[in-house]
Amino acid sequence: MHIHILGICGTFMGGIALLARASGHRVTGCDANVYPPMSTQLEAQGIALTEGYDAAQAGLNPDLFVVGNAISRGNPLLEEILDRGLPYVSGPQWLAENVLRDKWVLAVAGTHGKTTTSSLLAWILDQAGLAPGFLIGGVPQDFGVSARLTSSPFFVIEADEYDTAFCDKRSKFVHYRARTAILNNLEFDHADIFGDLASIENQFHHFVRIMPRSGLIVANAAEDSLKRVLQRGCWTPVEWFGSAEGWQLGVAASDGSCEVCLGGEQIGRLALALPGDHNRSNALAAVAAARHAGVAPAVALEALARFGGVRRRLEVRGQARGVTVYDDFAHHPTAIAATIAGLRQRRPSGRILAVLEPRSNTMKLGVMKAQLPGSLEEADATFCYAASLGWDAAAALIPLGARARVFEDLGELVAAVTGSARAGDHVLVMSNGGFGGVHEKLLAALAA
Repeated sequence: MHIHILGICGTFMGGIALLARASGHRVTGCDANVYPPMSTQLEAQGIALTEGYDAAQAGLNPDLFVVGNAISRGNPLLEEILDRGLPYVSGPQWLAENVLRDKWVLAVAGTHGKTTTSSLLAWILDQAGLAPGFLIGGVPQDFGVSARLTSSPFFVIEADEYDTAFCDKRSKFVHYRARTAILNNLEFDHADIFGDLASIENQFHHFVRIMPRSGLIVANAAEDSLKRVLQRGCWTPVEWFGSAEGWQLGVAASDGSCEVCLGGEQIGRLALALPGDHNRSNALAAVAAARHAGVAPAVALEALARFGGVRRRLEVRGQARGVTVYDDFAHHPTAIAATIAGLRQRRPSGRILAVLEPRSNTMKLGVMKAQLPGSLEEADATFCYAASLGWDAAAALIPLGARARVFEDLGELVAAVTGSARAGDHVLVMSNGGFGGVHEKLLAALAA
């Protein structure tokens, strides 16, 4: 079968492309924003990409169009598909019907940490010999791809609460029929489709209410929002993490390692290369979920000590004149603060220069602008790229004083960062997009 994917360079749809190709289908696709790592990953797999959404692509005559949720009415190719009555389906529905059917699905949901926690869980199962399939919204360093298909009954998936497609406004994760689920956290986000936190909690409740009695929910005890979700109705056993009665971490030692306890009993020690309390919490949730799939905690903890990380999660992109440039996907204030804190733990010496692009739909709407200064407080300096914002970033960052500067020209931002940086500094670039290739521009300017 020939499948043509609209929005193929999104992390989820790119994963769909890899799974479809591994299933034996011929796969092509198109997107308006083609940038690494997804574009290079797809090209390496021999998947042809078309820039843009011109209606002429309908002439490729695929057997099926798979439509990503970034595609809206008015898109020229989508309108052609609808006018001609051509066959189409959403990405999550295709995945559910063609890959997840009859699988033991381990789904990782939450506002933050989905990609890292999914990667940790897939790595644990892999190292335990279970050879799981997976679809992750990033590229784990240890696997080198964001998705893979195996004959294993186990499949790990990053379970996103964003809507499914133009034709299906349910959250993606309701399609997955998880047997094991991690509910990592739940805050307000995706202001372009959700009016308030209660609306998101409602989608999480839909996710929970279709889980089987034989399943397991691993939930964050620190999140009142998740407690409200489960209080609305839950028919599946729940194990809490971050709780003395459930899974809990001890105080981190100087090397970042800490004891792992279950029901107050010490069961092992977590040693993780990823910095930050948030990543240790992600790892704890992964250990709990893996145990439900039959992996002993001791085996899981041993595997985590060898975990290599995820691309675009505090990924070192290069070093020039003693200045290290990092790439991170953080775009929500909570994630921004956690990322800066994690880098500070990993590199206690040297200044942190935060380079931020508020690019997500929620950030573009200005819903989180009041929380932004607090999330950047621990950075020594902030350089904000505000070319596409509909609100005054300079005014929002006034609480940071002279430590924050705002730019609408990318070249001026690069010049300002390189002019301020000195040997020993850490330049932390945070965006959920390609950011105009700013990482390479910074490294080139520093080297020059």
